[in-house]
Amino acid sequence: MSYRSVTRLASCLLAFSLVAAACGSDDEEAATATECAVDQVDGDLALYNWSEYIDDAQLAAFGEEFGINVTQDTYDSNEAMQQVIAAGNPGYSVIVPSDYMVGIMIKGGDLVPLNKAALPNLANLSADFTDLNFDPAGDYSVPYQWGTTGLAVDTEVTGTDFPKTWGLIFDPAISEQYAGKISMLNDPRESMGAALKYLGYSLNSTSEDELNEARDLLKESTARLAAFNSDAYGELLTTGEVAVAHGFSGNMFAKILEADDPSRYVYFVPQEGGTRWIDNMAIPVDAPSPCTAHTFINWIMSAEQGATLSNWNYYGTPNAAATDALDDVLLEFITNPDVVPASGLETIVNTGDYEINFSDAFTEAKG
Repeated sequence: MSYRSVTRLASCLLAFSLVAAACGSDDEEAATATECAVDQVDGDLALYNWSEYIDDAQLAAFGEEFGINVTQDTYDSNEAMQQVIAAGNPGYSVIVPSDYMVGIMIKGGDLVPLNKAALPNLANLSADFTDLNFDPAGDYSVPYQWGTTGLAVDTEVTGTDFPKTWGLIFDPAISEQYAGKISMLNDPRESMGAALKYLGYSLNSTSEDELNEARDLLKESTARLAAFNSDAYGELLTTGEVAVAHGFSGNMFAKILEADDPSRYVYFVPQEGGTRWIDNMAIPVDAPSPCTAHTFINWIMSAEQGATLSNWNYYGTPNAAATDALDDVLLEFITNPDVVPASGLETIVNTGDYEINFSDAFTEAKG
């Protein structure tokens, strides 16, 4: 995930691609599942993923085990990824869209159905990650990791008695003291969602008035931001460039653990609530090596590789067979009520044609 300025042209292209994805064509012939045997490879693996989401060593181990080359490119938002795939897959075999984006891409015809006979390790999937609203039968996607989106702070700047609220970004009475030391994700649904939650609304609101209010709130707050960044937010925090950082739970926790003094940093979901998300593995249309893609998905769903994945990136695993091998520090983190509160969490859902409004509002807020 790298920080990119969103130009007006990019916004228009993104809006067009999201409309195309949301509408789809009922007249188009549905894609059929690829005929693949278990552990079959039919070429190299090109993975399109979020950054810092899998260890290069783990990818190399997959390549060595199956005698292929593995490459990875990264993106900084679901919308950026979807735009690339919808414009014509440039050669990726596996992508990792979040929950709501899976639904958009299914409807847009961007994903191929899975051949579940080639995925025996689906038996390891926790029951909590089945019958999901964006892909109820799991015909197009396999859960990869889960986590929350919230804030992390440097208590040497904020003190230990700071209010656990989105007001650290949006309330000038609180956030002005951190002006120029705050970062937010460069992500329309997450950042607009944070503003909506602060205002007491659902992050899936389709009310024009509520979204406009959130847009104006975010726009007013940009003067106090150091950056919109979906890549290095953890590093910005632990190197002292920011004191308040908006980000994803596991990546934030991993960077905190790497710091000289991890005890000075705290990650939490604000009291107004936040996002609980599920990222998923899927195979895009025109994948050049669909059997290799199935083999990779099945490999990640093994107990050993599922645990290796989570113990490196510090996110929760949907792989029930991997749970016993998770590090104690990770288990403690993902069961912490500040990290995964009992109430106030929402999953981002596909709002259909309304998705464009989130992207437009975010672009307008950033100016």
